Amino acid sequence: MSDLTHMVHIIDTEHPWDVYSINSGHVEIITCLEWDQSGSRLLSADADGHIKCWSMTDHLANSWENTVGSMVEGDPVVALSWLHNGVKLALHVEKSGASNFGEKFSRVKFSPSLTLFGGKPMEGWIAVTISGLVTVSLLKPNGQVLTSTESLCRLRCRVALADIAFTGGGNIVVATSDGSSTSPVQFYKVCVSVVNEKCKIDTEILPSLFMRCTTNPARKDKYPAITHLKFLARDMSEQVLLCASNQNTSIVECWSLRKEGLPVNNIFQQISPVVGDKQPMILKWRILSATNDLDRVSAVALPKLPISLTNTDLKVANDTKFFPGLGLALAFHDGSVHIVHRLSLQTMAVFYGSSSQRPVDEQTIKRQRTASPLVHFKAMQLSWTSLALVGIDNHGKLSMLRIIPSMGHALDMNMSLRHLLFLLEYCMVTGYDWWDILLHVQPNMVQNLVEKLHEEYMRQNAALQQVLSTRIVAMKASLCKLSSSTVARVCDYHAKLFLIAISCTLKSLLRPHFLNTPDKSPGDRLTEICSKITDIDIDKVMINLKTEEFVLEMTTLQSLQQLIQWVGDFVLYLLASLPNQGSPVRPGHSFLRDGAALGMLRELMVVIRIWGLLKPSCLPVYTATSDTQDSMSLLFRLLTKLWLCCRDENHPTEPDDTLIDECCLLPSQLLIPNIDWLPINDGIISKLQNKQLVRLQFGKAPGLIGYTVSSQFDAFVRAPGQPKIDHLRQLHLGAYPTEECKSCTRCGCVTMLKSPNKTTAVKQWEQRWIKNCLCGGLWRRMPLSYF
Repeated sequence: MSDLTHMVHIIDTEHPWDVYSINSGHVEIITCLEWDQSGSRLLSADADGHIKCWSMTDHLANSWENTVGSMVEGDPVVALSWLHNGVKLALHVEKSGASNFGEKFSRVKFSPSLTLFGGKPMEGWIAVTISGLVTVSLLKPNGQVLTSTESLCRLRCRVALADIAFTGGGNIVVATSDGSSTSPVQFYKVCVSVVNEKCKIDTEILPSLFMRCTTNPARKDKYPAITHLKFLARDMSEQVLLCASNQNTSIVECWSLRKEGLPVNNIFQQISPVVGDKQPMILKWRILSATNDLDRVSAVALPKLPISLTNTDLKVANDTKFFPGLGLALAFHDGSVHIVHRLSLQTMAVFYGSSSQRPVDEQTIKRQRTASPLVHFKAMQLSWTSLALVGIDNHGKLSMLRIIPSMGHALDMNMSLRHLLFLLEYCMVTGYDWWDILLHVQPNMVQNLVEKLHEEYMRQNAALQQVLSTRIVAMKASLCKLSSSTVARVCDYHAKLFLIAISCTLKSLLRPHFLNTPDKSPGDRLTEICSKITDIDIDKVMINLKTEEFVLEMTTLQSLQQLIQWVGDFVLYLLASLPNQGSPVRPGHSFLRDGAALGMLRELMVVIRIWGLLKPSCLPVYTATSDTQDSMSLLFRLLTKLWLCCRDENHPTEPDDTLIDECCLLPSQLLIPNIDWLPINDGIISKLQNKQLVRLQFGKAPGLIGYTVSSQFDAFVRAPGQPKIDHLRQLHLGAYPTEECKSCTRCGCVTMLKSPNKTTAVKQWEQRWIKNCLCGGLWRRMPLSYF
């Protein structure tokens, strides 16, 4: 046993075959694993009381290291949770048709478990041990860990099951059970504070409860053990789910903590009458719902969506019962999984696994129970929007189930689209990953979803639109990848994300010439002047700018040449493709009607022209047929004409024949560059569209077991053996790169791990992508053998 190794395995849902295994260093069996809200840190706890905090190395999803930890020597941990950061954005299901995001999603007043100076939430974790101890570890900004341990109550007792939740006032609630249904389920309030640079824990006993099934004399011995104890949500300490079981069956109950008026005896009423809200109140647990006898429950998975449903919202809950996120999952020993409503516990959908059979009579049930144990889930987790369920069975297999929003009921297309659109909007506002929503988007839905998402986005105020401007583009790109008719637009959306990033970076380098900074920055003034002056001569536009604000160091300008070259090549490609604008499958098509993007390119051409006067070698390089041709002026003139046609989004005009004729001549004047449009994406999402069962094997990519890259991408991706490119630095890496690279887990964008350039401007550019890709996806280290 001394040689036994306890591993932690981490996978990304888009590449489930690519497993990253960590030797945890835990001596005893690992009892708890807990992700933080961002998915960038992981807690692990074992049966010896050791807790370890794992963090991404260099922000790579497949590279982890143990940074800090804590311990309660020899005391197994039964419950573990990160402290709450005070952020809670609730969904209002009944207002899903509202136009304003502020009505659909509202910030709930919720206090962090502990705050630093200035109100910033303090990071840390809380754990409960089997002997009834609660331990809290706080992470200070300087890396120091403050740890404190206290008993939950004076009379310590064995804790077999426990769960942790948080209140809006910043307190923590712990629920415990000794595993016996004849014992009460105890609840404690835990308050954490820092006094004299030391962590302090105060505990208080809250009302307890006995399960309803044990209070019935005829059934009190039927369910001897409490097998599952869970708060309905980590920030919903007023509702708890309990499951009691025997060897064959289980029963599930949902309880709610309420404030109730304490009745006052008539004698005391006469002495001191109770007026208005002065009636004394007490907290009391009341049962909300309970199931009938079920097969033995093996695992429970709870929803994470903070849907605003109160204790009395059972009618609303039934009216919206097909909305994803309202159900919790119960796995049974017969291999089936039931999705039940989280308040009423009514069955919403049932999944029968390959080993489970639909019982038809009592004799069938008896035969199943006497046979060998069936394959069933031992642990489960619902995705953030509850549209996917991941579980590990008793044979060690990892499975993912797609949970249809309609829960198997017949819903029209509009209702399904509305559900998916509502959840996409929530992910857009919160920044959560929308990967599980893509599982339910069929190719015929893509166009409608993209259009409706854009409509809802345009209804928001200008400030919110600016905040969400890049996220909605990334969301559209991931949607368009699911349909062969829209795959070319994926290229456009990636290019737009890159263009926005370049524009922001280059404008941020501009500095006002005088110390007394004006109201508008040089970048804002550049945008304003370029939008007002519609002259097609680039030099005449330059005259209206304060060129001293554009002065940069020569080394800085030279280091930006690759980004400048991309802008120049992209403008040339777009103008050369204008005569073929009738073909929407051609990459770049949507840019020809995008006045905002063309205006951005026009501004950058002006900036590049000015920088070229300071450092000619930083200008984009064109291969022209004439040595005397001013390529920048030519392209700016054509670009301005095209921009004038679509600058007014409400009244766009068609390009005139003269402009199209001039663009037709471009290939005879300049060499049209090849644009590296689309990173190769080898993810699983595009292989799940036909809703057929996909079997994978750890360590083997689908291409090695019978799958190939979808033909819809073949026209845009680079074939194996062709030169690769660093998509963020626009540097060529060669056909077989020798530098270590990282790849986006979502879009497949590839870039080098180490920067080849040390200038400040390049560092500023690379710092934008240190944690996430252009599309918001996480990075993963790519082995050189991948290329």
